[in-house]
Amino acid sequence: PNGVAFLIECLTDNKNRAAMEVRTAMTRNGGSLADPGSVSYLFQRKGVVIVPSAQDPKAVSEDDVLEATLDAGAEEVNDLGDSFEVISEATDLVAVRTALQAAGVDYDSAEASFVPSMNVELDKDSAGKVFRLVDALEDLDDVQNVFGNFDVSDDIMESLDA
Repeated sequence: PNGVAFLIECLTDNKNRAAMEVRTAMTRNGGSLADPGSVSYLFQRKGVVIVPSAQDPKAVSEDDVLEATLDAGAEEVNDLGDSFEVISEATDLVAVRTALQAAGVDYDSAEASFVPSMNVELDKDSAGKVFRLVDALEDLDDVQNVFGNFDVSDDIMESLDA
């Protein structure tokens, strides 16, 4: 919906059944299924480490995270509000995670993930459609991960949560 691209990872013993279920979920929720791999150029495999950022003065800062991980291969550190996201090449994921541990910084998760190279900004109606589609896809048994190239502002997220 609204020009958003999804990369869907499935793990299945029946490729035809999984494709049919994904196609049905996409069609019922305003999307269309393209050929396998046709949107993969919009995503890059990256290492993503999530570091919690508490609100107390002794908490880790964005500069602390960047300083600890820069030499290990971190490309960027994004402030997500309640946490920091450290992006690196997928091959540098272990080095970044080890550098955080050596600096005494705890992390919530570290995994290789698909990161979009460009994002589509969504309004409230579009965001509702996209989130319904994501929920429908994630409810399928064969679907392991759903990656999308959309961006929703904090104001729209708050209005959707209400």
